[in-house]
Amino acid sequence: MPSMDIKKSNVTHAEEIKCLANKAFTAHKYAQAINLYTEAIELNNRNAVYWANRAFAHIKLEEYGSALEDASKAIEVDPRYSKGYYRRGAAYLAMGKFEEALKDFQQLKKMCPNDPDTIKKLKECEKAIVKLNSEEAVAAPVPQTDSVADLHRVGAGSNATSLPPQMAIVAAAVATTAIAISTLSTKAATLVAAIAVVVLVIMGTRWWGGSGGVINAKTLDVEPQYSGAKIEGDIITLDFVKKMMDDFKNQKSLHKRYVLQILQQTKEILKALPSLVDITIPEGKHLTVCGDVHGQFYDLLNIFELNGLPSEDNPYLFNGDFVDRGSFSLEVILTLFAVKCMSPSAIHLSRGNHESKSMNKMYGFEGEVKTKLNGTFVELFAEVFCCLPLAYVLNEKVFVVHGGLFSVDGVKLSDIRRIDRFREPPEEGLMSELLWSDPQPYPGRGPSKRGVGLSFGADVTKRFLQDNNLDLLVRSHEVKDEGYEIEHDGKLITVFSAPNYCDQMRNKGAFIRFEGPNMKPNIVTFSAVPHPDVKPMAYANFFQLFQ
Repeated sequence: MPSMDIKKSNVTHAEEIKCLANKAFTAHKYAQAINLYTEAIELNNRNAVYWANRAFAHIKLEEYGSALEDASKAIEVDPRYSKGYYRRGAAYLAMGKFEEALKDFQQLKKMCPNDPDTIKKLKECEKAIVKLNSEEAVAAPVPQTDSVADLHRVGAGSNATSLPPQMAIVAAAVATTAIAISTLSTKAATLVAAIAVVVLVIMGTRWWGGSGGVINAKTLDVEPQYSGAKIEGDIITLDFVKKMMDDFKNQKSLHKRYVLQILQQTKEILKALPSLVDITIPEGKHLTVCGDVHGQFYDLLNIFELNGLPSEDNPYLFNGDFVDRGSFSLEVILTLFAVKCMSPSAIHLSRGNHESKSMNKMYGFEGEVKTKLNGTFVELFAEVFCCLPLAYVLNEKVFVVHGGLFSVDGVKLSDIRRIDRFREPPEEGLMSELLWSDPQPYPGRGPSKRGVGLSFGADVTKRFLQDNNLDLLVRSHEVKDEGYEIEHDGKLITVFSAPNYCDQMRNKGAFIRFEGPNMKPNIVTFSAVPHPDVKPMAYANFFQLFQ
């Protein structure tokens, strides 16, 4: 009898803690909510609601791997609990695993056949798969790994393919149609087949009779009524950059001709850089490292207001994730690229996991570019993103990378220099881990809470720094309440520069100022500033359905 009383007491206490967790979630304190849901689960792990709620909190923190595990556990505890399938489908969706997401939403429709919200999301998911398959039909193949062994074998990498482009496109279109017939409804499969035919016609015109689609900026006429910033000739000046930034601040657009010029010049500058860039900061000089900006243009302006505009005497390093989430991503990236063209040593840019086609498709940048420019520019931005360096070393002491470290020990800086970065990020290997990995508070390595990359402990950080004669690892990639966090016995600093991330996290932003030659980090925090009433993810309409 006493044991039954204890069990009843645990169930009651678990419900009380769940209510506290729900309040924390409503207040956007997602990490606190996760801790409270964990306490509830420890008291009663047979309640599917707790697992599904914790999955939702993980989704809010972009910890999609953990969300997937929790949602699956909710389904295991109660296969009839519909929200378990909903949360798992949303987690799969956020990871770009559309076919897995489709299965969960199909199951959800069986359980709730008349629910209009479920029907709507299922249709959207089917459409996403159709669109994805049609786009993959014309995409170049991407290598799926870049191990240390591969790097030593192939050096800078190879871009050779075994099929001519024309044959590859035909094969991809046929394969896409076959996949659609086997996985989608009859109506959706028919649509895929129709799209495949259109793709073949369009690509046939391009390959066998077209001009190749090359765009020349000089052929784009500037209308007489255009009053925005202008590039005179081929030189991007400080006056142009200031005028462009002021126009953006007032929600005016830049003419496509000048966007194209900026992209073309930036691509040429970035292509000439190695995958790992060394920067020397002389005595008496400094460099400012910023973390994720994520399309928060007005907060970027605030950084420049607080710390000065980029120049040769006031250089910056922006550590990836310039775009997505925030709805002023185009303004952010054009500002950073224009400064790079104006003065290459005034600003340094490293690639983040969001500088990729798959992320841009999900989290808003693709939709924003299509809305503000057109679809052609989506591809042009993707080409430039593939030229961004992967990491930097400051004064042979500080290693700066967007994500983190590796699944194996013994990786040297020379291995990073050899990575073939001119491509979309692979699913695994050194390049993927540089962009996606996160630190963890305990030793060793563990699975990634994101579902991509891994988690690494202080011992891993220490060995990497020792092996490469470095003192400090600076990375970004994670929102932090204070805009930064010092971990791993002071050897690792996370810096995040998007305050009140997505207009809901209530975090501060931060940047780090390093002065030569001692390179002691001076961290500055700042709060969010107002911006026009355009919501985050405004151009990611599909993914918004599942948030």
